[in-house]
Amino acid sequence: MSRSPLEASGPSSTRFGALQHRDYRRYFVLILLSGTADNIEHVISYWILFEKFHSPALAGFAVLSHWLPFLLFSVYFGAMADRFDSRRIIQIAMALFMVVSFAWAVLIYTDTIEIWHACVLLVVHGMAGVLWAPASQVLIHDIVGRENLVSAVRLNATGRQLGVFLGPGVGGVLMLLLGPAAGLIVNVLIYLPLVCWLWKVPYGAAERREQAPGRAADFADAVRTLREVSGNRTIISMILLAGITSLFVGNAFLAQMPEYAHDLGTEKVDFSYAVLFGANAAGAFIGGMVLEAGGVLRSTPRTAIVLAIIWCFIIAGFAVTDSYPVAVALMFIAGFLSLAYNSMAQALVQLESPAHLRGRLIGLFQMANNGLRAFSGITVGLLGSLIGIHWSLALSTLVLLMVTSVLLAFAMRAH
Repeated sequence: MSRSPLEASGPSSTRFGALQHRDYRRYFVLILLSGTADNIEHVISYWILFEKFHSPALAGFAVLSHWLPFLLFSVYFGAMADRFDSRRIIQIAMALFMVVSFAWAVLIYTDTIEIWHACVLLVVHGMAGVLWAPASQVLIHDIVGRENLVSAVRLNATGRQLGVFLGPGVGGVLMLLLGPAAGLIVNVLIYLPLVCWLWKVPYGAAERREQAPGRAADFADAVRTLREVSGNRTIISMILLAGITSLFVGNAFLAQMPEYAHDLGTEKVDFSYAVLFGANAAGAFIGGMVLEAGGVLRSTPRTAIVLAIIWCFIIAGFAVTDSYPVAVALMFIAGFLSLAYNSMAQALVQLESPAHLRGRLIGLFQMANNGLRAFSGITVGLLGSLIGIHWSLALSTLVLLMVTSVLLAFAMRAH
């Protein structure tokens, strides 16, 4: 087997290496703010939907509509990140997030929200996310270069997860002090620093954009791109890992978290829901910090797959437990493992990607990692409305465990 890209090319193993770059330090803070704003909106909107409609099917649609745009448009927007200025693409995405938060605020304040309103806003939010994701990864590559890319990808994911952790707390405080509508108006303003910073930073790699393929970006192009890198087992195996974990489980259980909190028998469902939601993000944040500081795990395809298998056992335990403290602990561990294997897979794909195809391959990874989560909304959410969300999550995780074990056997056979 060929050496790991981390061994072959020798990216820096310096602890928190990406933070040596002044502009990356600033971008990290701004990503943290934007990720917090994103999750403030999630927490407030999911709670309003739960309180008003009490519909597991609608929660399943929240997952489906949020992630389906990744499946349909990741390759296209990845190609855009190759051909156009990634800074401007991110600014457009931030503008869409701001519009969605403002629309939620108006509908909640006027008490006119209906199911179709929620569906439209969830879809637009998903489009903003898929527009943002490839451009953000391309931008951090332009900022730190290849040497500190692994550090930057992991820190980027860690910052987003810290935003997920802070979002429930900040969102809860905003709802308590200002109410949901006013809280979402404040949320609009949190996106502004990133939009302003991107106006003048000197990145965008014009020479990379000039070399990018001029062909149309569609599913046929995705197939052609995969054929170009078909000899690279690292890229193929990591895209497969991202795809299968997202297809069967993803993070669909987060949209159902209010009901899990209710079923675990806690007295204050709103508080226990926020704790469960935050525990997952806290585990991811701590995981990123531990991995970045200590170099505990070497980034290889096999390591990423083994971590995903352990994650399956943890999620299955969460699905069947009837103890609230155990559920919180399992969510924390799940967050740790999810951050570890996802950031590892993302970094390996980017390290191995040819420069002129980087945006397309990032788009393919995002399509697998995020787009296929749309179908986890069916397996966990819509199926949960028929047989219960605990059974649907347990069965989905069991199937994922079997498929991931096959992928591990394939990786070991390749070795």
